Amino acid sequence: MSEACDRCTRRSWLVGRLSSHLDQIRGNRPVIRGVLALSDRKLLTALAGREQSKITAQWAGLDPAAERRKWRAASTSAICRHNQSFPQSLADLPDPPAVLHIYGELGRLDELLAPSPAVALVGARRASADGLELARELGRTLSLCGVSVVSGMALGIDSAAHEGALAGGGRTIAVLACGPERAYPARRKRLHSELAERGVVLSELPPGIAPFRWAFPARNRIIAALSQMAVVVEAAERSGSLITAEIAADLGRTVGAVPGHPGSWHSSGANALLRDGAHLIRDARDILDDAFGVEAAVAADREPLPLPLSLSDDQAAVVAAVEAGFTTAASVAEYCGGAAEVVGPLTELELLGVLERRDDGSYRRR
Repeated sequence: MSEACDRCTRRSWLVGRLSSHLDQIRGNRPVIRGVLALSDRKLLTALAGREQSKITAQWAGLDPAAERRKWRAASTSAICRHNQSFPQSLADLPDPPAVLHIYGELGRLDELLAPSPAVALVGARRASADGLELARELGRTLSLCGVSVVSGMALGIDSAAHEGALAGGGRTIAVLACGPERAYPARRKRLHSELAERGVVLSELPPGIAPFRWAFPARNRIIAALSQMAVVVEAAERSGSLITAEIAADLGRTVGAVPGHPGSWHSSGANALLRDGAHLIRDARDILDDAFGVEAAVAADREPLPLPLSLSDDQAAVVAAVEAGFTTAASVAEYCGGAAEVVGPLTELELLGVLERRDDGSYRRR
């Protein structure tokens, strides 16, 4: 079983222990990132304040093996930067996390980050209905095309992107600003459980650590580094998603943004990114174009998308009928043995994006 080494285990414990102290400098993002790059002892000197002697003694006396047992008891796995499974793209950061704490199947992380690149889909918490719908559509289509969607499980655009990716097969990674076993926000508990079961939930903070304000911009650097491209779907001028775009640009990643109405505060931040040179994103094909090249995007538009892994038997039978040339509801029903059995699956497959209904009422594979 992959685990963190003793040195990195100590580091992870220390960052968690000093979280309340880090929160005191949360207003200055460059300072926070500079602090996270400090050595353990320099971190203690810079942050511990009056508790320095106490925390230093706790850190020096820490039993790494016992700490890892606590992590496993919380149903999490841990890999450190000395482990082969640790994402190599995080080495691009000047302050990479020492440990990634995984809630979900550890091996799934490798599957989601290879061989195709990942794309970050981020945006405002207070998103518009159109923004949420587009985020779901982008997440679903990218997942169907084998591209992993990385986001932060926040309310609004982030959660919508994860929901879409789950509907498209489950290629999605959630990066949290608290212990990975904790559903934050709490109202997204069901989404958190599904992400852990079918995707991956991870954090640099160990289990049991509550969310602190400093950790949100800090986790954005992980979202940016894991991804080849960062797309801001909808964002106001002071949206935290702009931090992800800024870090992605610093790392040499491609940055894209979805344009919005010039007078809408929902899109003022995304429009500013476009003004400053971000790639214009209208749909998933634009993302595929930027991430893979024009030929791949055209092929994805022409060829049927991969099927989600979670199709029911009825849905699979309907897809087989359409692929066999039975394109009307009546002919699909005849192929499958009854109209009552196909109406529901046809609708579900259309919502999933597997089938497309033409103007004449016939169906075809997307």
